[in-house]
Amino acid sequence: MTTSDTSNQPWIKTAGYDSIFILLPPFVAMLAVLLLPDRFRHSTDMPVFGWVFLVLFVDVAHVYSTLYNTYFDKARFARRKTLFITIPIVCFLVGFILHLFGDIIFWRALAYVAVFHFIRQQYGFMRIYTRQEPKHNLSTVMDTLIIYSATIYPLIYWHCTPGRNFNWFVSHDFITGSSESVKFYAGNIYVLILVGYVLTEFYQLLRTGHFNLPKNVLIAGTAVSWYLGIVWFNGDLAFTMLNVVSHGIPYMALVWFGISKTGNNGQAKSVRPVWRLSARWYGLFIFLGSLVLLAYLEEGLWDGFVWQEHQGVFSLFQWLPHIDNDILLAVLVPLLSLPQSTHYVLDGFIWRKRYD
Repeated sequence: MTTSDTSNQPWIKTAGYDSIFILLPPFVAMLAVLLLPDRFRHSTDMPVFGWVFLVLFVDVAHVYSTLYNTYFDKARFARRKTLFITIPIVCFLVGFILHLFGDIIFWRALAYVAVFHFIRQQYGFMRIYTRQEPKHNLSTVMDTLIIYSATIYPLIYWHCTPGRNFNWFVSHDFITGSSESVKFYAGNIYVLILVGYVLTEFYQLLRTGHFNLPKNVLIAGTAVSWYLGIVWFNGDLAFTMLNVVSHGIPYMALVWFGISKTGNNGQAKSVRPVWRLSARWYGLFIFLGSLVLLAYLEEGLWDGFVWQEHQGVFSLFQWLPHIDNDILLAVLVPLLSLPQSTHYVLDGFIWRKRYD
């Protein structure tokens, strides 16, 4: 295999599909952030249209794509019914108990589960793109080190730098404190791992003549989006764009490929979900439309009952009473966040190689 032979690269679907929907989103988000006015790159400002597209249409919508891998898949649901029913119940009960001790305790726990899910997604994509390579060698170790370093170092920086103009869910959901020494040592370790990774890839290229293009683009995109979004810029819109686009769009693309089962020749192999979606444009329209509709309904309930921050977007839900009773919120908040918490936990099962 030559380094320029893209047809023999370990694509998930095709070079074009993977490039557009899985590998390029972080770089597109980076370009968009660079074109933003400076006040959006270093402030808490979040325009409504930005929130609607990034949070509603991508972040919340991608959560519901898990339905097509689980509850909408009759065969899989029948095999794993106990798991699929138990996880939402456990997530709700744990959320209810945490919220009784304080809303910040609930949001903090959910934030750390969410960030773990985001990290593991990048690791999972990396493993997919190295599925054809030998395991248990130096290259495998460096792959693991670099993908975790590219995500964990920015988080260490975030935790050691109070006053960031963004958060994961709500203000103060991450535990932060000032520590220049921790940032210094973590940054140096990150650089050493990065150099080690580059040298390892160069050695593998000289030894085998093979350069794993999608794996390296994925790792580069991960490093760029996490570093720029958390360390370099200090703006809510910049962080959200780099964080959400890089995570949500590849996830939905992977789910769509799985349910449409379209091979390299463009022919649909099989369709597994309850709703037999065609691999053609109208199937994709139904898929994306259902995700956006569910996301809108969820966020409308959040806005009507709890946040009341985007009344213009969710005018249909303004008749709902604002809830401020602690006991009612301890029930309502974990219930409304159940799609997210279930998505985070189920993802630890449904993408395992031997899951089915």
